[in-house]
Amino acid sequence: MARVLFYDLCRMASHVILRVFFGLRVRGLERVPQTGPLLIAANHASYLDPPAVGVAIRNRHLTFIAQAGLFKFKPFAWLISTLNSVPVRGDAGDSAAMKAALARLAAGGAVLIFPEGSRSDDGTIRPFKRGVALLMKKARCPVLPVAIDGAYEAWPNSRMLPRPFGRPVRVLYGTPIPEAELLKDGAEAGLARIERDVRALAEQLRAERAAHRAAETRPTTAR
Repeated sequence: MARVLFYDLCRMASHVILRVFFGLRVRGLERVPQTGPLLIAANHASYLDPPAVGVAIRNRHLTFIAQAGLFKFKPFAWLISTLNSVPVRGDAGDSAAMKAALARLAAGGAVLIFPEGSRSDDGTIRPFKRGVALLMKKARCPVLPVAIDGAYEAWPNSRMLPRPFGRPVRVLYGTPIPEAELLKDGAEAGLARIERDVRALAEQLRAERAAHRAAETRPTTAR
């Protein structure tokens, strides 16, 4: 119970911080299944990505697949472990991490993965790693594609600290892809489908940002 309450407290505090300092806005939250095993796949360019995806989901706790390097500093390792993070070495092919993720899914949990494996160096989406296809095949559950925009500008991996009050961080939840549809042509084809969906969602966010910026700079016509 203490762990559950701690997760909820951190989620609420992180939500406030992301909204106030980074302008977090989310859309499509109603498409996140409330129960049952679920893999959530998102693009990854910033340390802000995991909380940005997770803080708005109030009805269930997420398990986060995180790079093993984040667990080297023991106080931080304790924090993220308490918040359901599982270390992975290299990619989702790490057997220990895969077993842990599959166990959470078998219990009906939701697991957030970043199929690129690590943060993007320039904010662009890199090819998804093939190890994720194995996890997806073994999990045999729906996959929810998610796109994040603005987190790279707020906290790229070239900076020690984030830049608040800049471009808003926005999250767009897509439509869950059922297992049967995802795996009908094999796990590799399913992984390619997820990558296409995440890229399409990210492009939608970029187009909306460009349209909003154009509207702000468009001169008003005097009456």
